[in-house]
Amino acid sequence: MGSAAAIAKFLKLNPNQCINALAIAASLAGAPMANAATQAKPIHIGNAARLGFEAALLASNGMEGNANILDDIPGCFGFSAFYGDYQPQEIAPLEQTHFLLEEQDIAFKRFPAHLGMHWVVDAAVSVRQLATINEGVFSPSVIEKIILRVPVSRYINRPFPKTEHEARHSFQFNACSALLDGDVSIESFSETNLQRDALHELLKKVELQHPEDNVANFEKMYGEVVLVLKNKDEFCGRCDTFYGHWRNPLSRESLIKKFKNNASYVLQQDNINFIIDAVENLENLRDCSTLSSDLE
Repeated sequence: MGSAAAIAKFLKLNPNQCINALAIAASLAGAPMANAATQAKPIHIGNAARLGFEAALLASNGMEGNANILDDIPGCFGFSAFYGDYQPQEIAPLEQTHFLLEEQDIAFKRFPAHLGMHWVVDAAVSVRQLATINEGVFSPSVIEKIILRVPVSRYINRPFPKTEHEARHSFQFNACSALLDGDVSIESFSETNLQRDALHELLKKVELQHPEDNVANFEKMYGEVVLVLKNKDEFCGRCDTFYGHWRNPLSRESLIKKFKNNASYVLQQDNINFIIDAVENLENLRDCSTLSSDLE
């Protein structure tokens, strides 16, 4: 629907056509949360852009839809595709509106997983250091319980993920992987690491808690990992701002390290180095086709 609104603006549709564009887009929407942790997830955003464009074009040519599509109207004329807590509000005048992207920068993920995972990973690494004993050795066997204090989530509470894509959307998996290995990387989601006995033993010990002040908002949320040891000692690690968040951005060195590590799975080293140089000097690149050829 955002795509439909944007294209409606580009096409300079009148108010009635804009309403119809949104109504048509609602009928074209379809992004089931069940596919959030699968390879089908990227189709959601692609279809949103494409079908929103189509909705605006159809509205510009006279197609109509329900003018009350965004209202909370009960009964058969209501729009039942929203969550049960959907509460529409009147849009404030433009001069009173604050846009999120005006107040924050871009976040870069250090590893390929849902953004929320980065809070629990940094918290887990922190508490791992606190619980490390015997000349720097961390022993998972001394752990009796692992408490994760995270926001309520509709699809990233996955106690025992079965695939790499589910693992990328699992608070439990990412926290336990960080506890075992001291970090999370692209290798953490390999089949070998996914099936580790030590990992499954830790997953059995995880308990999720949802403090009221920990809201599902990338600006306000935090992650806490509490280790309760068998001797009843407790250690707590907390992350309010992970490394890569717009409040704590990745350095150039970290960005390049991440790109080299991920790209090494599909590209030759010479290609990787050329791409880095090309992107950093994009304004001076006379022929962008050389960049696309090195991505092949």
